[in-house]
Amino acid sequence: MKNRRITLKDLAKDLNLSASTISRALDNHPAISESTKKLVKKKAEKLGFIPNSIASSFRTNKTKSIGIIVPRIDIHFHSLVISGIEDYAYKNEYNVTIFQSKDCLKREKEIVKILQNRMVDGVIACLSIETKKCDHFKKFEKLGVPLVFYDRVPTDFDANKIIINDFESAFTATEHLIASGCKRIGHIAGSQKTNIFKARLEGFKAALVKHNLPIQEDFILHTKNLGYEEGVTCANRFLELPELPDGIFCANDYTAVSLIQVFRKADIKIPQQVAIVGFSNYPISKIIEPHLTTINDCAFQMGESSAKLLIRQIEDKDDSVNSETITIRTELIVRESTKRA
Repeated sequence: MKNRRITLKDLAKDLNLSASTISRALDNHPAISESTKKLVKKKAEKLGFIPNSIASSFRTNKTKSIGIIVPRIDIHFHSLVISGIEDYAYKNEYNVTIFQSKDCLKREKEIVKILQNRMVDGVIACLSIETKKCDHFKKFEKLGVPLVFYDRVPTDFDANKIIINDFESAFTATEHLIASGCKRIGHIAGSQKTNIFKARLEGFKAALVKHNLPIQEDFILHTKNLGYEEGVTCANRFLELPELPDGIFCANDYTAVSLIQVFRKADIKIPQQVAIVGFSNYPISKIIEPHLTTINDCAFQMGESSAKLLIRQIEDKDDSVNSETITIRTELIVRESTKRA
């Protein structure tokens, strides 16, 4: 039996038992005696038997496999979400396979096709920045494959969603700047083609309106990807204005860190002259000097909740809910970048 995979039939022949008995023994079936289970497992280990997961999935109609589609793995938020998903999936004996869309709609559609052709029990996805219509995801429903979206979620069809309240979080961040004494407040915004960044901009504006502060359009700078270099560009544009904002809310931490570094080189004191708030609580927010006040978007919990909701649907076939929305609460973490004397 060298140089080939040991099969159930090989074990059955060697132990003079049926293949079905061998299979049940390896699966700890209650109908099989402990002595038989022990005998079978010992022989399987000795011969190097590896269970055929594909055959097993045909028998149980489950692959114990989840597909994950993320825009980019190298963004800390998504890596934390993946970690939360993987943690919960592992505890429930599910495997995960991760795909990156790289924020490209074409690539996202190709990944969806791959997952529809593979045997996965469920899919967790965050839409790419380019995605406007989500028809390519609708086939999962026809195939009976549960689907959960997180963070960037569709608006054109009902689906299970795990989100945060971006409007409320941005409102809280901006109101904190106002409470710190800021009167001229700016914002570095994400792509307004994406609902979460639209909501953050609207939350920012709503806080200013509530406190009777002006919305100055030259204080609102737009980016494509909220990258570090875009943050540097925005910082220099602020420096070119006749008057600097005395507070700035950034739609992510990368751009906020850019502001701190550029302003410090220009001898702008933070937070005395400009107080800065970021969004996401990336590790760099605790490294940069001064430490960055930010919104903790609870990415790990978002991943856990996504996996929990998906596996609940996989395991409970009577669970017909396919349009549940769970909102994860965020928190404002106050650090030195807004602590004025």
